[in-house]
Amino acid sequence: MDNTKSILEILAAEAALGVGCLLLVAVCSFLLARKVVLRLVTQAAGRTNTRWDDALVERGVVSQGSYLVPAVVVYFGLDFFSFDTEILARIVRAWFVFCLVIMTSRLLGAGADIYEYYPISNRRPIKGYIQLANLIVFLIGAILALCTLLDISPWGIMSGLGAMTALLILVFRDTILSLVASLQIAAYDMVRTGDWIEMPGLGVDGDVIDVSLHTVRVQNWDKTIITVPTHRLIQDSFKNWRGMTEAGGRRIKRSLLVDQTSIKFLDQAAVYRLSQIENLQPYLADKMSDLANANRGKEGGEGPSLNRRELTNIGTFRAYAEAYLRENTNIHNEMTFMVRQLPPSSNGLPIEIYVFSNNTDWESFEIIQADIFDHLLASLPTFELRLFQLPTGFDMRIMADGRKA
Repeated sequence: MDNTKSILEILAAEAALGVGCLLLVAVCSFLLARKVVLRLVTQAAGRTNTRWDDALVERGVVSQGSYLVPAVVVYFGLDFFSFDTEILARIVRAWFVFCLVIMTSRLLGAGADIYEYYPISNRRPIKGYIQLANLIVFLIGAILALCTLLDISPWGIMSGLGAMTALLILVFRDTILSLVASLQIAAYDMVRTGDWIEMPGLGVDGDVIDVSLHTVRVQNWDKTIITVPTHRLIQDSFKNWRGMTEAGGRRIKRSLLVDQTSIKFLDQAAVYRLSQIENLQPYLADKMSDLANANRGKEGGEGPSLNRRELTNIGTFRAYAEAYLRENTNIHNEMTFMVRQLPPSSNGLPIEIYVFSNNTDWESFEIIQADIFDHLLASLPTFELRLFQLPTGFDMRIMADGRKA
């Protein structure tokens, strides 16, 4: 009895010593791979001009591979033990599967980083597909690791998943909706990173900074960030300003409200005065020639007459505004170009400027638009026109002072 106990103690001590030695070798192999091999690989990747090896290093694909080295050492070292090492072998194989899953996930991330270097990544983002692939990899990895530990066939678990389809659909409902939405967004090129989109119902008005499987992140102009579920871009309508940027022109659509009581015919003195404006000289020369032909043989005195065609200050102002805009280098002359008169109302006669600037940058656009209307507003008195404006307190004080005088 004592001999048997002694033999068992000796075998246990040998087993413990063997396991300890094996673990020591595994730790040494891990440190060698981590401190030496990984450092050499990182330095080699930094010397090359290619980007893919840098992405692999930055994403930790190579560093994760160092965790496979001790697993391989332990797995093959178990063959040298005389006792049953099946449980240890299962644990090592499960660890091996876990490491491979992490490596695959990081490899997918590195692939996404490499894809971002190419211009097509803005038009065809793949981040959503990468996230879906990661989900599938982790799901399959969890099943394989569990089957390895329990020493059962993975096909048994896979077949059992068919009965859980309804539950899976319920659990992954948002993922399925987001996947379908991502496919439609990519197929129809609806949204790209960097696009300016508007969704008033959700308070979205800014640049898209990230498009993923489940969410689209937008940075509004006030620097707040809104996260929108991807499927809402399919369910709801939104405005994408990318077409404006690609066209190279941003619309200016604004009106001047002219006081209708200031509109009148131009007399000869006014025509002569306005003919000194260089931008108006071609218009006035052609117009006066047409009027002379149209009015030949018609009665009329020295001043304007309804018996003849006459120039008006509002029509001449529209011609000046158009000539001024034609000479403005900030206006896109190949797009819609109109200076038009809208129906009169109780707020005056609207003279609308409908043109496109050739600079789509927001700040530059606002400066261009402001400069144009600064000039046109200041030009109105030259044509003896007044801007319509509701009475203010200042107007009331002037009226009161006039009555007192």
